[in-house]
Amino acid sequence: MPRKLADRLSAVAPSATLAMAAQAARLRSQGHKVYSFSVGEPDFEPPRHVLDAAKAAIDKGVVSHYTAVTGTADLKAAICAATERDRGYRPTPAEITVSCGAKHALFNVALGLYDPGDEVIIPAPYWVSYPEQVRIVGATPVIVETREENGFRMDAASLERAITERTKAIILCTPSNPTGSAYSEGELRALLDVVRRHDVWLVVDEIYADLTYDGFRHVSVPAIAEDLRSRTIVISGVSKTYAMTGWRIGWSVTPPELSKVLDVVQSQSTTNATAVAQVAAAAALSGSQDAVREMRDAFAKRRTRMVEGLRSIPGVRCRMPEGAFYAFADVRGLYGIPYKNGTIQSDLDVAMWLLESAHVASVAGTPFGAPGYVRFSYACSEGDIDGGIEAICAVVTAARGAG
Repeated sequence: MPRKLADRLSAVAPSATLAMAAQAARLRSQGHKVYSFSVGEPDFEPPRHVLDAAKAAIDKGVVSHYTAVTGTADLKAAICAATERDRGYRPTPAEITVSCGAKHALFNVALGLYDPGDEVIIPAPYWVSYPEQVRIVGATPVIVETREENGFRMDAASLERAITERTKAIILCTPSNPTGSAYSEGELRALLDVVRRHDVWLVVDEIYADLTYDGFRHVSVPAIAEDLRSRTIVISGVSKTYAMTGWRIGWSVTPPELSKVLDVVQSQSTTNATAVAQVAAAAALSGSQDAVREMRDAFAKRRTRMVEGLRSIPGVRCRMPEGAFYAFADVRGLYGIPYKNGTIQSDLDVAMWLLESAHVASVAGTPFGAPGYVRFSYACSEGDIDGGIEAICAVVTAARGAG
């Protein structure tokens, strides 16, 4: 008889991209060029001074031992200074918990904050891990639908309707994965007025905050709502801004009483984040930001190229995102195209059909809470964007002609 596993995992959905990843791997093994529009990481290398700092730390032999559970003093100081420089407010080291990436920081918060019976409000479309982390600790995600015509942003009235006596927290991601949408200062202030009327926490994921375009100005909640600092949690990290996804350094900025709880949580799981990665992260935050501007400029050009390319495909609509590196396209106009023994009926079908027919890897919108849409990452070369769009146009045209 099989042994019983933990019941908590029965509420958690497995990765919806596994089948796509397996098929993409098969195509590559067969020698096919696969246009990878699915990966949520920059295709750049970290800035040179970041790599040099890590190498120097290894050579000096200062990164072979444990650090403080919640991060080194040097990295915390760098986070505080960079937050003041880039976000307009200055946290204290006691508010910082350095973790193994922003996802780990979010999971620590879930463990330290949510109880069974709590509700956590999450606007859809959402990053796939938000509701699953809530479920895994026994709390309930409350999904608030948004509309494309409103930029996929939750408005104050929708937030007010979603709050109940069981609401523990609200999670916002700005700019957003998967939509690239970002909240303006006015939109944030309207939401904050709702938060003020209720005893709830606000969790803001700012991992893409440095990747905004066309002059859009990211506004950090603590910079405009000092009165809410005691129940605001900010999540950030070096993964997207500095092309350091594999280094696994993220952090939370929380009230000191919560950071003490997170210290306990992390001390019983990972202990400290990798020591050499903390040195590299401190160098990234403290050193020249020229590489960040260069990457942002490159992403801005790719964004235009990807969105305009998607708009050129018959049956596809796509809004221009304010930030991140994702284009979130409405693909319902491709429904009805012949596929397997029937026709395309869903965004999941579209994503798999594009991979099989055009060798373009993307991510269906359903796992993000947005059926009918597909996410295309433009964290790849302009040549790959052009090649992938051309391949999609070719298979769509052929399918329409055959139909």
